[in-house]
Amino acid sequence: VQLQASGGGLVQAGDSLRLSCAASGRTYVMGWFRQAPGKEREFVAAIGWNGVSTFYAGDSVKGRFTISRDNAKNTLYLQMNSLKPEDTAVYSCAARKTFSTGSYYITPDLYDYWGQGTLVTVSS
Repeated sequence: VQLQASGGGLVQAGDSLRLSCAASGRTYVMGWFRQAPGKEREFVAAIGWNGVSTFYAGDSVKGRFTISRDNAKNTLYLQMNSLKPEDTAVYSCAARKTFSTGSYYITPDLYDYWGQGTLVTVSS
């Protein structure tokens, strides 16, 4: 399975962006990670195979970001609102190839497939 992330760009603080991640085949739990310049990759959000269960990184994104998926289109989304300069990073999508319940998959080693990343730059 190949993942193709898109939707990044340059925006101002307070703006919104929606990232998409198109999968070439069926996937189960999917997630978004981000890596800011000079920092390690960090978990952003994950969603279960049927779109019901979601998990977010915490106060840094919860309430501003919403993860969703459309299994008919094999596409994952990340709606990002009220963007802040500290959200600037390369955002990558990831997916698991085996079925599992829940969405508490917050470390990169739990994922089997990765997209190439899309850059989000938020100016102040």
